[in-house]
Amino acid sequence: MNLIHKIEHWGDSHHPQWIDYLRIALGILILVKGMSFVGDLDGVGALVQQVNYKLYIWGGVHYIVFAQIVGGLFLIFGFQTRLAAAVLLPILFGAVFFVNITNGFSFLNSELWLSIIVFIFLIVFLIMGSGKYSLDNLMDKPGYSRKI
Repeated sequence: MNLIHKIEHWGDSHHPQWIDYLRIALGILILVKGMSFVGDLDGVGALVQQVNYKLYIWGGVHYIVFAQIVGGLFLIFGFQTRLAAAVLLPILFGAVFFVNITNGFSFLNSELWLSIIVFIFLIVFLIMGSGKYSLDNLMDKPGYSRKI
């Protein structure tokens, strides 16, 4: 058994029930942030203007929006939680170290602290997985038939 399987097994066997509620709340928070990013067209326009309308910025914006909305839904329902956390980690890494840090490490910089907390929780769910109240757990039960 390699290291990744050992970590997955440990996370699956040491999963308290309250962590599922935390996963759902985190998913809702990420989904809301993704939806607010879609609704903030002026902010996206300012971001694109700063980099002179380069094509890769639009690709990055679409990746961030898609990953936050779909990843938030995956976290809420507990479907492929480790994959969703792995996809969202680069976004939060960028939010912590490239976007919010420009305002400085101060107690009043609430966006930075929120980004740090979400980043830490994503690492936790990358290790711990979905939990008892999740689609992953429901689909792993015997008797569940996967009809395609």
